[in-house]
Amino acid sequence: MHGAIHLFDSLPQVDVASRRSNGDAMAPARSEPLVGLVRNPHSHGNSGSTGRVGDSPSVLSAAPEKRSELFDVLADFAAKSVDYIAIDGGDGTVRDVLTCGAAAFGESWPTLILLPSGKTNALAHDLEISDSWTLADALEAAKQGHAVTRRPIVVAQRDNPNAQVRGFVLGAGAYTSAISLGQDAHNFGAFNAAAVGVTAVWSGLQAMFGGKDNPWRRGTRMRLRQKDGWEIEHAGGGAFSERYFMFASTLQNFPAGLRPFRDLDGEIRMAVFDNSRRRLLLRLPVIFRGKAGDGTRRKGFHTHGMDAFDFDIGDRFILDGEAFPPGHYSVSAGPRLRFVVP
Repeated sequence: MHGAIHLFDSLPQVDVASRRSNGDAMAPARSEPLVGLVRNPHSHGNSGSTGRVGDSPSVLSAAPEKRSELFDVLADFAAKSVDYIAIDGGDGTVRDVLTCGAAAFGESWPTLILLPSGKTNALAHDLEISDSWTLADALEAAKQGHAVTRRPIVVAQRDNPNAQVRGFVLGAGAYTSAISLGQDAHNFGAFNAAAVGVTAVWSGLQAMFGGKDNPWRRGTRMRLRQKDGWEIEHAGGGAFSERYFMFASTLQNFPAGLRPFRDLDGEIRMAVFDNSRRRLLLRLPVIFRGKAGDGTRRKGFHTHGMDAFDFDIGDRFILDGEAFPPGHYSVSAGPRLRFVVP
């Protein structure tokens, strides 16, 4: 792994709040809504200015330096019954807020506002929110009722459900190497769609032209099972105890024009490469556009829509840009969250 990717030694321990909700946010009871703002001071787009946020007594602002501080910040927001939670950061900041906030909000969250300022903003791309989106813009859009629903992925240890992390983009196998490459792309000034494009093309070239001992072509010990216990299909071409690449998300639109889940139902959508055979990799252009047919499936690429699955992994996996340890996990769709959109 590249040093820029943080490796968690274990999943955060979250005592999930017991409150439940149908996913519909309550209308603000105040004449001026109270906003709880979490601002990541380390995000790529944050240089110390608060220009996108402004200065208002109706905004409770926090800029925690450590993830561990988020638990108290979000508990305070819950105690004060904020009408909105604004997240000023990238995908990793969103993941940390949703994970730490589960202890305070459970399934019943205030409406969320995203102010994208990270190196990667896949969620913002999905919600069609631009980098110039401000808190004032979001509050005006909220008055007009502009909001959509998204559900995060919840990854939990099977023997300890309170050890869990929540986010939107999950990957394993060669995806881990691709994320490391994406960090290198950031260092050279490529961000968001540009970084995704560079990563996708370079990863494909490495896998296509590398020899059999090239690390880009190796499988990863991994088992994928549906919730009923049935193993998710494996087309062969490699060890049946391994997969080459796994990617899962609840998002609907991806940067750089990627559409691997075109017309696929299910809260969680998954794409799997069983092997790295060149005759399969030659089909990457149609796979990226979501137009893979039965022949591609037989060669080892397949997609699935589901509400939950189990996976065992012998190497690290990635959730929203950072690495988590090998283990035995259950993956499910989290609460329905409302996001303000333009």
